[in-house]
Amino acid sequence: MAATAPAVAPRHSCAKLSVAVEDPKAPSGGGGAVFVRATWLPTRFSLAVTDGAGAWVAEASDAEVRLRAEQWDQPVSEYLALAERYLAFQQPDSTYSFHDAGKGNRRLSWTFEKQGTKLEWRWKLQPSPNAQQTISEILDFLMDANIRLSEEVVRKTQSFDKLKQEAEKCLQQSERFNTEKAEFEQATFSKFVTVLNSKKAKLRQLRDKVAELESADKPPKEEEEDNSTDHTELFEEGSDKDASVNDEPSETGSGDLRSSPEKSAATSRGRGNGRKRAKK
Repeated sequence: MAATAPAVAPRHSCAKLSVAVEDPKAPSGGGGAVFVRATWLPTRFSLAVTDGAGAWVAEASDAEVRLRAEQWDQPVSEYLALAERYLAFQQPDSTYSFHDAGKGNRRLSWTFEKQGTKLEWRWKLQPSPNAQQTISEILDFLMDANIRLSEEVVRKTQSFDKLKQEAEKCLQQSERFNTEKAEFEQATFSKFVTVLNSKKAKLRQLRDKVAELESADKPPKEEEEDNSTDHTELFEEGSDKDASVNDEPSETGSGDLRSSPEKSAATSRGRGNGRKRAKK
């Protein structure tokens, strides 16, 4: 035997639709808003509609859905998806109406645009065999959906609060890390400045020692100049004595006080050599 395909779970939806008012004076005229509860299956769907006073139902069979889809040149799945889009949620660009169709029946219609053309779909609904039960089922579905939404809101709120607390903790940690980082950088910079200043002082001391050693190795220039001046003066004094001896009169000579030309020349050369040595 061939394996049977698993049954697809039906989807349920319930929407509050604002509909056009057919006759505001009529007590049961479809005015204001209606609640549409739908059950969606792969090839068919069912509707239950109430305006609070009465209830109407419609069963779209497989054959009816296939016929409607063929009339609109659509696959069944696409037809059902488009119907669910407009009946599960109020579409702002659509015009809904819920009018009397005679014999207690109602016609639910909605409009949509396709390729720039405005189209209208309609489904005829019959009075519910048990209006109170249909209305009760719609209200129960709305209450269950409201409870589920409330629980979801609570979970989301708690999750948001938790995330908010974690974000605040992360922010506090980030601020603390920034403060510790600034303090660490300040302490490191202070230590670096202290080490740098000590190194600079050490370099200055070494430079001063080098300068003292260099000055100790070289004799002072003033002492050298004084020594050279003393030697020159001594040499000049010796030259003057020689000149005075040469100027004395000879005991055997004629008694002329003038010296001979050769002696005068020798004396002048001696003085000149003395001056040159002094300049050095």
